[in-house]
This record gives sequence, structure tokens and C-alpha cells, in this order.
Amino acid sequence: MHLEYFHLIDRITDLRTEERSITVEAQVPRESTIFEGHFPGHPLMPGVLLIESMAQASGWLLIALTKFERMPFLAAVKEAKMRTFVTPGELLTIEAAVIHEGSGFTITSAKVSVGGKPKCNATLTFRQVPFPNDDLRGYMETMAKRIGFPQQMFAHG
Repeated sequence: MHLEYFHLIDRITDLRTEERSITVEAQVPRESTIFEGHFPGHPLMPGVLLIESMAQASGWLLIALTKFERMPFLAAVKEAKMRTFVTPGELLTIEAAVIHEGSGFTITSAKVSVGGKPKCNATLTFRQVPFPNDDLRGYMETMAKRIGFPQQMFAHG
């Protein structure tokens, strides 16, 4: 993870487009300025960043399902539950799956676990639109290579 840049996904470990699911990993850094204020003497990963990590995992799934033709933007967070703390140094496993599509929106169910133990989960809604510009698409293609996004998932055209 590179918290300062909102790069919250380190690698894709499993992507199953036929099942419309993804699993990714993210190593929470041992040190980050985030933990200086959240909380002194008791550093915890902010819940909003856990939600963002679930959103990013879901987003990569949606990019794969559209073969890099559309960019997902988070539109709603429902039923987010923080079950227990996430601390510096933990390896997160983040899973997401599509549970509904329609009217230009896609809903995913996502969860974060550490060592098989649930940490949080949420239902997330995304609006998917064509990439608004070449700069964003290029940036996302660069990020895709960094996290191990399967190259055959890129649209050719």
C-alpha cells in the first residue's frame, strides 16, 4: 500500500471474470504519517481507507469485466461494517464480487480479512463511464501492470 497516493491494492491474487469475483492483497505499512494522528500510541488503519481498499478491489474487477473500456467511480457505500481493528503490518485479503447490475450502475459485495478472520465488509455501488480522458486511462493501465492485472484483459482497438 502507498497510503499517501491512495494506492491501496498491492497485487491481484485471483481474478475470475466468469464468476465476477476478485481477490487482492494489500500489506498495511508498518509506518505511515496516517498513523501519527490515527491514533497516537494505538495506530489503527482508518475505516474509510478500508472502505476505499474494498472499492479499489471492486473497481479492478469492474475494469476487467468491461475489458478496460469503462472506469468505475464509487457512487454509494451501504451496510459498511467495521468488525475489528486493522493494525500496521497486517496483510489484508480483499475479496469482491458483483451482486447486481442495471441502469448504468453495478453493485458489489466486498470484504477484508486478515489470516482468514473478517475485519470489515460493505456493499458498494459504482457508476461506470467511458474513460473521461487518455491521461486517466494511461494512469490506470500503468497501475494495472503494477498490481498484476492480466494483460489479456486490456481491450484491443
